[in-house]
Amino acid sequence: MTTVGILGGGQLARMLALSGAPLGLRFQVLDPSAEACAGQVAPLVVGDYGDRSVLDDLASRVDVTTFDFENVPADAARHLATVVDVRPNPAALAAAQDRLSEKTLFRQIGIPVPAFQDVASLDGLDAAVASVGTPCILKTRRLGYDGKGQFRIRTAGDVDAAWQALGAQAGLVGLILEAFVPFERELSVVAVRARDGEFRTWPLTWNWHVDGVLSASLAPAPGIEPGLAAAAASHARRLAEALDYVGVFALELFCRDGELLANEMAPRVHNSGHWTIEGAQTSQFENHLRAVLGLPLGATDAIGHACMLNWIGEMPDPAPVLREAGGHWHDYGKQARPGRKVGHATVRADTPESLAGALERIGAALGRQAQVAPVLEALGGASLS
Repeated sequence: MTTVGILGGGQLARMLALSGAPLGLRFQVLDPSAEACAGQVAPLVVGDYGDRSVLDDLASRVDVTTFDFENVPADAARHLATVVDVRPNPAALAAAQDRLSEKTLFRQIGIPVPAFQDVASLDGLDAAVASVGTPCILKTRRLGYDGKGQFRIRTAGDVDAAWQALGAQAGLVGLILEAFVPFERELSVVAVRARDGEFRTWPLTWNWHVDGVLSASLAPAPGIEPGLAAAAASHARRLAEALDYVGVFALELFCRDGELLANEMAPRVHNSGHWTIEGAQTSQFENHLRAVLGLPLGATDAIGHACMLNWIGEMPDPAPVLREAGGHWHDYGKQARPGRKVGHATVRADTPESLAGALERIGAALGRQAQVAPVLEALGGASLS
């Protein structure tokens, strides 16, 4: 029986393990925390990613290793690759861990990006703001996610405050200044590449964030012109081939004036792809496992229309979702905590009208009208060329 090792024991590892059970797979999950929620559904090894004896022990018990999040130390991934198959490869993981390297790669392979500049000092930040223009966003090059490690600079007068907030990180993880994009939509393309180079994408997903954290996703994104969808898929394919990537990844995109600008890559299964569990022929989790194991990829076509709602901080009452014919509930088994992703729901329907009706009822019953409102507006017929 094949055993898959996963570095990181959060909800993504949990859903990978659940999706792998029908394939007859076993799992070994490595995480520094004994409370990692994937440990509720798969054997959990508690240990430090930097401890080579722990890594070697994991490698001795698995056939291939993959990741649940991108901030696993690249050195750990490189060491593992000397003793066991690691997918995606450590170089791809390292590229995605550094926003400057990532943006530079995008530009080199012809994927449009907003203006950006490396920042190493307060004087450098002044010069970068003058070059990039305002508004703009100062970000840590490493370790930031879900809106963390960022400071929005609205005018040149905010530079000192931005440096006070993040300047200490310049010598630790680096800083990058990025132009603010007044986008019309935040989109993502979730893609999978197999060992033999076969490449597939799921339909484009339209995403909404609140305080930097994903709140809702809708797929297939309505009103998308074929040329825009083709461009997104082309960008994702170019990126996967440049990195010799194997597995699932997401490319986050801003859409402005009919143009796509790359925001960032996530070298793993992605929150905006959770809808694929019930809303696609093959989920992102199953296809990731198929890819890293060298199995044939499954179809990525959508089954009707789906909306994913993230539950942040604490789980709401499941009943309003479960009353819906297409309502599906995912509790990650985590303790409630402000700002923490603790679960999600996916609502699937055959028509946009049916999906909108279900979301209206769920929003009203849970007091989450604000969360479903932008999705309902999008289902009402917004279009973008």
